[in-house]
Amino acid sequence: MSLIDDVREAVLAIPAGSVASYGDIGRRIGVGPRQVGRAMSLLGGNVPWWRVVHADGTPSTCHDGQAPELLGGESTPMRGTRVDMQRARHRWTP
Repeated sequence: MSLIDDVREAVLAIPAGSVASYGDIGRRIGVGPRQVGRAMSLLGGNVPWWRVVHADGTPSTCHDGQAPELLGGESTPMRGTRVDMQRARHRWTP
């Protein structure tokens, strides 16, 4: 599988109401967060891109800033304008 396929698979595994950081996904598939970000930019809108956030819980600003609204629609735990990473972080099962 390619890097893009690995990132796609990881993002698709994040359930509604949960998130993962670029670094979380990178650790899952063995690459750095910047590589994850680059692969995310090539995925298009057919994956739940809004469930991938910065390490501090800041939502992505791409797609005209729709991430906060989409996260809210999934009842993702928030702390102000950021995702509450302690409550919302997805943990993959081995």
